[in-house]
Amino acid sequence: MRGFLIALAVLIMCAGFSSGQTQSGPATGIEGVITISPSQPGPTRADVPNSQALANAAFAVENQSGEVASFTTDDQGRFRMALAPGHYKTRSIGRFGPFEVDVVPGQVTKVQWQCDSGIR
Repeated sequence: MRGFLIALAVLIMCAGFSSGQTQSGPATGIEGVITISPSQPGPTRADVPNSQALANAAFAVENQSGEVASFTTDDQGRFRMALAPGHYKTRSIGRFGPFEVDVVPGQVTKVQWQCDSGIR
């Protein structure tokens, strides 16, 4: 039994090592948080947040050739999208954006975008 456990541990270590070697370079793309504000009508109150996460919102990603991808924010307004290096515009499938972003080789570009709710 001990020999089996040692062999199993060696196999697991080798699998982790070989998968680490076969991975390509660093990922590129964008990740971030999208919020919307004002989150309620009327004057801003000090004890009430004026913005909130833009949850479960669909966005299209375009480059100079047209739409190349899409993503949906999670319930906290977060998203992550793998993209090749280049210049992109994102806009919601609705009324928000466009937001422009440059993706550089070997990096994930972090963004924080704020949408205007139109509430006054």
